[in-house]
Amino acid sequence: MTVEILRTQEELRNLIDTYAYLGDEKKISEQMGLFTRDALYKAYMNDFLAANVSGTENLEKEFNGHASLVKTYFTMNGQHTVKIDGDTATGVSFSQIKMIRESEGKNIITDYSVKYDDKYVCQNGKWLIKERTGYFIIVEARPLNN
Repeated sequence: MTVEILRTQEELRNLIDTYAYLGDEKKISEQMGLFTRDALYKAYMNDFLAANVSGTENLEKEFNGHASLVKTYFTMNGQHTVKIDGDTATGVSFSQIKMIRESEGKNIITDYSVKYDDKYVCQNGKWLIKERTGYFIIVEARPLNN
């Protein structure tokens, strides 16, 4: 494994971690800087296609709409495997996401176990997300007791 491949792997890992940090902080406009302008984002809840958005302008609206319903996000990234081919790469990563929303005066926590399939491109020396498909495999919601 070359130093260049290791550097690229680290840059791609930092990309998905930054995506999570900015999402947790609801810094959606900054998060859009991690995508190509023509990015494609899809989200599946089990087999149901819940989101299919293209372009960062539309994606920012979608993410802001969702974030407006969430009081708190907390994301932990796990495994991240990439295959690099010059200025393009594919990746698979896993995340645990917790979201707190209010419903009928109660805080509801939803735990999501998510697998992401990504396509990345390097533009002007910076790695960006070209396509991101999230598979929300396990979803559990319950009242938050605190």
